[in-house]
Amino acid sequence: MKTYRTLFYSGLLTLTVFGLTSCDRELLETVPNDRLAVDLFWKTEADAKLAVNSLYTDLDGTNLISWDGMTDIAHINTNFNVDAFIELGTYDATSSKIYSEWKTAYQGIRAANYFLENVGKIPSTNTALINQFKGEAKTLRAYHYSKLAGLYGSVPLVTSSITIDEGRALTTTPVEEIWNFVEKELTESATLLPATYAAAEKGRVTKGAALGLLARASLYAGRYQKAADAADQVIKLGVYGLHESYEKLYSYAAENNREILLDKQFLKDIYSNNVFAYIGPYSQKNSSSNVVPTKVLVDTYETLDGKKITDPTSGYDPAKPYLNRDPRLKFSIFLEGDVLPSGITFQPRPTSGSADAIGSTYIASTTGFNIKKYINTDDYANPANSGINIILLRYAEILLTYAEAKIELNQIDPTVLTAINAVRNGRTDVKLPSVTATTQAALREIVRRERAVELAFEGQRLFDIRRWKIAETVMVGPVYGITYPDNTGKLVTIQAVSSNRVFDKNRHYLWPIPQKERDLNPNLKQNPNW
Repeated sequence: MKTYRTLFYSGLLTLTVFGLTSCDRELLETVPNDRLAVDLFWKTEADAKLAVNSLYTDLDGTNLISWDGMTDIAHINTNFNVDAFIELGTYDATSSKIYSEWKTAYQGIRAANYFLENVGKIPSTNTALINQFKGEAKTLRAYHYSKLAGLYGSVPLVTSSITIDEGRALTTTPVEEIWNFVEKELTESATLLPATYAAAEKGRVTKGAALGLLARASLYAGRYQKAADAADQVIKLGVYGLHESYEKLYSYAAENNREILLDKQFLKDIYSNNVFAYIGPYSQKNSSSNVVPTKVLVDTYETLDGKKITDPTSGYDPAKPYLNRDPRLKFSIFLEGDVLPSGITFQPRPTSGSADAIGSTYIASTTGFNIKKYINTDDYANPANSGINIILLRYAEILLTYAEAKIELNQIDPTVLTAINAVRNGRTDVKLPSVTATTQAALREIVRRERAVELAFEGQRLFDIRRWKIAETVMVGPVYGITYPDNTGKLVTIQAVSSNRVFDKNRHYLWPIPQKERDLNPNLKQNPNW
């Protein structure tokens, strides 16, 4: 008779496989009609395509927005949200967020391992296609390991399917070896993948995506020459460029534009996300404002003439704080007076009497700012049923990675300024003055500021403040929001309720290994001071 066990490729596709023990009667050898059997799978190129497609479901989606909520530029809006425990520094190894990110990553790794072990069974003469599928799987697996290394440091390196007993015997692999593996996998994948696909195959991992992820991983690892070289390879492919409009970059009309190297693809009604409901203003059909921008981020955007708002010559007026600012501010954040998807005006002041007024409900933004990226009027009718793709890697990041790596290497040449200035003024709706600084210290400050504003709410800030070792400085004290005149005309700055952050430099630069994992396997060494 047959014994059954279930292997999950991802949350969406489940393959049930079975092993034959012993049975003499054909009556018991029937083929199940409610699941896929391994005897019937791995037969055709179509099977391989179906299997590799399933690997994409384990990519990050709206959860990456929450990562920014654990930094200085955004805030987890309610302090009882499990993500808030990390922002506030009150989490430990039992926190569900710590476990869920670990679990999702290893779920994706397990699925990729299983795919790579079995795709060779396909009797195909189309070597290029099978190699492409292998390149996709290797790249996606490396994506997960890069995230794990950035969050937890040393983690188990698993490259094949394992039994429960084998899993209980795993030990953590030094983080440098994880980065070595990621570099090897992405370098090899880039040789297996095409530079572009036909329109019907949009969304698949390309050569540029593999090289772009290699550039990012190398930057995370402090391997600046490798980061610069990989980013330069992406630039020289000639495939990618900046989308003409930053404002429209996160709209349905701009999906699959030339700036996107990798995204998680969604389809309304079929495979949707809840990004509108997750971050939208409360007045928009009770959307949740789960992650909200902070004053720190808003104040980071320069004035139109390229000056900090603290510069006395900038012309910045605290009573009119959004006037003559970097256009990316109004494209990324809902500001007082903006028209919302429903057609009403955003009025966050505590005294406004609107549904978005600070303090009107615990769900309304506690800073008076809401995220605008990914909020499309098309989704207003059903905020939990969005089909907008979530961007995971885009060309602007490649340019900033190239610039930062070269700056850290002190290889400052015209190409560094060209990369930074393309981000600052290479679109029709963002035209900031070009930077001309040439010292390492000045350019380091510039590129770090550009990463904060250009990539806001795209999941990079958490990794940036950790690798720059500035979290211990920026992640302390209260969270502040809008500044507005009270009934006497005095300017008042909002302080978010219960937002006093604590960051312990002796342990918070790495998340702890989840306690659930260590309960199952005591061989997993816990991170320092946890």
